[in-house]
Amino acid sequence: MRLLHVIPAVAPRYGGPSRAIFQMCRALLERDVEVLIATTDADGEGTLPVKLAELSWCNNVPIIFFPRQWSEAYKFSRPFADWLDLHVAEFDVVHIHAVFSHSCLAAAKACRAKRVPYVVRPLGTLDPWSLKQKKLRKNIFWHFGVKQMLNGAAAIHYTADAEKEAAELRPGLTRGVVIPLGIETDSSLSEAAAPNSSKTSDSPYVLVLSRLHQKKGLEVLIPAFLSLTKQVEFARWKLVLAGEGEARYVDLLKNLVKSNGGNGNVVFTGWLDGADRKKTLREASLLALTSYQENFGLCAVEALACGVPVLLSPHVNLAQQIEQAGAGWVSPVETAALRMTLAESLSDEKGRAMRGAAGMKLVQKQFSWNQVTRELISLYASIL
Repeated sequence: MRLLHVIPAVAPRYGGPSRAIFQMCRALLERDVEVLIATTDADGEGTLPVKLAELSWCNNVPIIFFPRQWSEAYKFSRPFADWLDLHVAEFDVVHIHAVFSHSCLAAAKACRAKRVPYVVRPLGTLDPWSLKQKKLRKNIFWHFGVKQMLNGAAAIHYTADAEKEAAELRPGLTRGVVIPLGIETDSSLSEAAAPNSSKTSDSPYVLVLSRLHQKKGLEVLIPAFLSLTKQVEFARWKLVLAGEGEARYVDLLKNLVKSNGGNGNVVFTGWLDGADRKKTLREASLLALTSYQENFGLCAVEALACGVPVLLSPHVNLAQQIEQAGAGWVSPVETAALRMTLAESLSDEKGRAMRGAAGMKLVQKQFSWNQVTRELISLYASIL
């Protein structure tokens, strides 16, 4: 079985989708499935320092990059589309990750022309909340390619039941299949659950490990957290924002911190990767993901794998599942509600430990790549 995975970009700044695509492909390679990632060199306003239009390896996965020629949002690449037209017939199935992007539409069009079956993973972009963002542009895309792409898909791959249910509120969307993402773990992650770990130190912190973007609810989370630190019992706590975003938005967040008198309690680390990322994650006392929309929430599952409990908004599609497992707290994205939930979680060390342990069990049971790849391979085989 030869699989082509098409995704608009894989630079670390794009968050969970960039990490997930490499993990998914490594897991498939371990099961002797031949895979190739095709993508652009987009990296925000810049580009990745990679070879173009030739096979290379990145994060232990075969990959081919094409130049993003214009539009960071659309990531247009004529060479990418031309390559797809020439080579898509060499693959048994194409897995398209994202919807409102040139590479996705070009891949679907090439697949239909060559009669190659394809799967679309929409990354939460079919959620009603997402469709309302930049609505005019998305309506244009819908009528000039997206609708045809979805209608022609052999399956639409959702990563949570709630994502599928929300997307299928739109008439005509069918063939949905729910297969979660998995996560890679190593022995070092289990250190997070060890007794007397650094989580009980004099400088505990709540971690945000994602893109710094308006959808993450940070403009509500920051004031809620800082109002809490004005109380003596919470004064030592810090909020660590480990991610990147548009410069203007990051400046807005920093000004918000300053205006709330929290310069000593909020830390902007920028994007973390490798050992720094693992260390920051496993030493956190709580991970917060207070998004207005999140189709999966990979960072939350990664936190649970480390024994770190999570604070989620109900708009994270795994929130109900995690709450039922007793692995975290769920709060509306409202200042008063977040402040109350933070107070409960930060003041309850034993409760955090119990929920962290429950999270580790949940991950082992439902989010291992070994299980997920079996489901993916079964999906591809059923299509063929």
